[in-house]
Amino acid sequence: MDPVSVGLLAALAGGAGGEIGRQAWVGLSTLVRHPLRGGQDADDDSAVSSGEAELTELERVPADPVRAQALSTALALRAARDADFRLGLERWHEQAALLRSGESKVGNTISGGVFHGTTLMGRDFSGISFTTAPASPPPSPTTTTTTPPPRKDRGMPDAVPQGEG
Repeated sequence: MDPVSVGLLAALAGGAGGEIGRQAWVGLSTLVRHPLRGGQDADDDSAVSSGEAELTELERVPADPVRAQALSTALALRAARDADFRLGLERWHEQAALLRSGESKVGNTISGGVFHGTTLMGRDFSGISFTTAPASPPPSPTTTTTTPPPRKDRGMPDAVPQGEG
């Protein structure tokens, strides 16, 4: 099983994903808080963290990547030692994929004219308000026709008449 993404853990601990994210975090918390069931080398389970301490620490400071990494590592170690936990973690990870599906996919396009005012480009904005006055449109371009200065005759004809030359 691949390790659980540090970014995903930190995002979920920080409340990302709305209700789905909250449910995913509750699901992970419930899984981690289940007692260790053992597996290979069950005699030495004292050396394997359940992940509960790391989970609690990440809940306290969700923006700390070191705490998120510690939880990811604890989950991986426990999954390697506890087959039941590994199956539960794999199921949880598949469900959490719903949150990750668009994690890095952002496509923004502005085209077809000249736009004035505030523009946000990104993904998942919420709670944003603009209190600035609307931007004034730019001054319309003035069309001026410049007439070239009159040509001074330098004694040379502009064109050579046909048949001459």
